[in-house]
Amino acid sequence: MTSLQTRVTLVAALVLLVFVVLTSLALERAFQAAARSAREERLLGQVYLLMAAADAQEDGLTLPPGLAEARLSLPGSGLYGQVSDTAGTPIWRSPSALGQTVPFGTGLAPGQRRFREAQDDTGRAYFVEDYGVTWTIGPVPRGYTFSVAEDLTDYALELDRFRTSLARWLGAMAALLLVALLAALRWGLAPLRRAADEVAAVEAGTQDRLHGRYPRELRPLTDNLNALLAHESARQTRLGHALADLAHSLKTPLAVLRGALAQARTPGPGAAPSGAGPWSEQAAEQVRRMEEIVAYQLERARPRPVATLAPPVPVAQAVERLRASLAKLHAGRAVQVTLDLEPGLSFRGVEGDLLEVLGNLLDNAYKWCRTRVGVGGRRAGTYLVLWVEDDGPGIPAARAREVLGRGARADLATPGHGIGLAVVTEICRAYGGDLEIVASPLGGALIRVRLPA
Repeated sequence: MTSLQTRVTLVAALVLLVFVVLTSLALERAFQAAARSAREERLLGQVYLLMAAADAQEDGLTLPPGLAEARLSLPGSGLYGQVSDTAGTPIWRSPSALGQTVPFGTGLAPGQRRFREAQDDTGRAYFVEDYGVTWTIGPVPRGYTFSVAEDLTDYALELDRFRTSLARWLGAMAALLLVALLAALRWGLAPLRRAADEVAAVEAGTQDRLHGRYPRELRPLTDNLNALLAHESARQTRLGHALADLAHSLKTPLAVLRGALAQARTPGPGAAPSGAGPWSEQAAEQVRRMEEIVAYQLERARPRPVATLAPPVPVAQAVERLRASLAKLHAGRAVQVTLDLEPGLSFRGVEGDLLEVLGNLLDNAYKWCRTRVGVGGRRAGTYLVLWVEDDGPGIPAARAREVLGRGARADLATPGHGIGLAVVTEICRAYGGDLEIVASPLGGALIRVRLPA
């Protein structure tokens, strides 16, 4: 999971889910306790009504047939009453308890009160309120237990209705909160998205720095990135100027040396031979080597930009430019070039570096091939893989490493100075890539380079 917004959203949704579940449990417990307490108080009130309606006679207590609570007179109404003596023998039962096995309590001491949840023989649950009293009938006080019971059907329905309503409201509230959290998260992460867009614009080369106004927490990052870009740009400019000045300053002395050598090899009219022929040839060769070494070292010292901060360079266009140039240079040869490039392939770096790599590889292929040259390119993970092959004599595996050295040549009879592959190797290493030489299916050599994509 690499998306910061996805991670924060999942964490927020998980926290919200836990909060809603715990809140629903707490509210349900509170409602259940309140409903139970309300039924306890109501049943106690029914006990008091029975005690108020009781009439003491010489043979005991009697209750009138009609009671203030109509449910006690309706069979199977769900509300039941009973009065029992100290021996547990019922002396009165409400008409509603007819045919019911209600678990009434008996034998309570005077003043003792008990509220409980009990079940009958069939498993039906009740709330039962028992209250023990002493009733003076004549000279002898007698003990009685007044009991009122109510089945839990209405209580269970009330709880179900509450749970349904609670789930509906909490679900709606959780959805609204989640939407609000997502909106707040999107608003809060907007500066990060804007910074990512500006960095992408810098990579594409459409702008040179980050221009947006960012929050205080992001400002150190954006300011440091702008400072890094400015420093890199200034450094590139200074090094470019220094290299240009160095090349210009070396170019003139080398030209003077070359002219002097030419004059030494061509004496004026009537002048005697100077005898400096072999020496001048050696000096001219060393001048050429010095020019090649200067070019090579300048190329090696040229700074390479960070690949992700360089604009993309289309590979196909670079190959077409080089192929057109080499076709003119080798116009006398019928060289067939086959392209196998992945569509849209691009290189992150300096365009001159890509042209230097492909140019040297294609130049070698044109020199060594018989009639066929192949150029290919693919994106492989985080790397750009390019290769150039030919149908020439190839390079033996034992000499593959040797020909990559500066000044090394596979065949001295073939024109060249032996620094092309060395320059390609240095450029690949500067970008964090590599180069390898293998046998080509065409019969010659296949040189493959890997560069960061």
